[in-house]
Amino acid sequence: MAPSPRDTPDFSALDQAMMARALRLAERGAWTTRPNPMVGCVIVRDGEVVGEGWHQRAGGPHAEVFALRQAGDRARGGTAYVTLEPCAHHGRTPPCALALIEAGVARVVAAMQDPFPKVDGGGFRLLREAGIDVRCGLMQAQARELNAGYLSRCERGRPWLRIKLASSLDGRTAMADGDSKWISGEASRQDVQHWRARSAAILTGAGTVLADDPALTVRLHGADVVPPLRVVLDPRLRTLGCARVREGGAPTLYLHAADVRPPPLADAQFAALPLAAGGGLDLQAALALLGERGINEVQVEAGAVLCGALLAQGLADELLLYMAPLLLGEQARPLLAGLGIDTMQRRIALEVVDMRMVGADVRWRLRPRLAGA
Repeated sequence: MAPSPRDTPDFSALDQAMMARALRLAERGAWTTRPNPMVGCVIVRDGEVVGEGWHQRAGGPHAEVFALRQAGDRARGGTAYVTLEPCAHHGRTPPCALALIEAGVARVVAAMQDPFPKVDGGGFRLLREAGIDVRCGLMQAQARELNAGYLSRCERGRPWLRIKLASSLDGRTAMADGDSKWISGEASRQDVQHWRARSAAILTGAGTVLADDPALTVRLHGADVVPPLRVVLDPRLRTLGCARVREGGAPTLYLHAADVRPPPLADAQFAALPLAAGGGLDLQAALALLGERGINEVQVEAGAVLCGALLAQGLADELLLYMAPLLLGEQARPLLAGLGIDTMQRRIALEVVDMRMVGADVRWRLRPRLAGA
């Protein structure tokens, strides 16, 4: 929900600096907070930072609690900068809005309102009823970007979906016989691990599992990471003999057709989905199911058919493309399949979010451009 005009006053240079600091703190929880949002908090009194914190792990104290603990009595009369509206309900932790009230802060500056139904303005209301000056809307775009997955689940009922791709300069992903090791360089493959770490789920298809038997785990030595759920779209459960996707300490979920009875496997979960018109699983239903399971961000690591179908159906929110300085030729396999583009009018326009070198490769972050944009 966009802030009302009275919630978007002119903010001072100090306000902006402190919110930027809170956003940087919030990002530290990218690998561990899900399904909760990433939140940072900075408490300032008389121009001095007296407390700060971030939400470190789901089920643990929220950012405001860490900041208030550090500030102690110095929080009284100060300003709390938070990247998301303080919660107003009793969940696994008490309401942060009440903690701020009890600490005696005089002012709360929030980047954005929390659309979660149990909050959604309730935290602001409690603060204002207690006589606290509340301002909202500072660096809202940055705050929304930070929690794109959480907001997608709250507002659309499905996760933010990112497709990871690697290709040659001529847009090819493998030789005709399927050989693809390695198109991207070591630096790119390590970079992918960081994107896996922030994902709540890694989604792949039966074809990829049968061809590569991937583990789809996060490989960051010594890092504190909540292992993402591995999700395999496998209508007929043909991939159960490929066991690497069930190894490595991360959970695995198979999505299958309703008329298939899964075997009793202690190391896997199963869920049935309806079939789409073409005979494959209903991809929109798959994302809705993951949203119901609290999945904020999904990273797709699959072949050209599944990736192409997600993009063609408007389900891809972002492409993460690693382009290597190689040429594989016209006989090699394409980046995406099934887009059905036969005229310039049907082309898919992409917005460049970011482009940078990763080793010898170029990493593009791209988003489908909305109609009329």
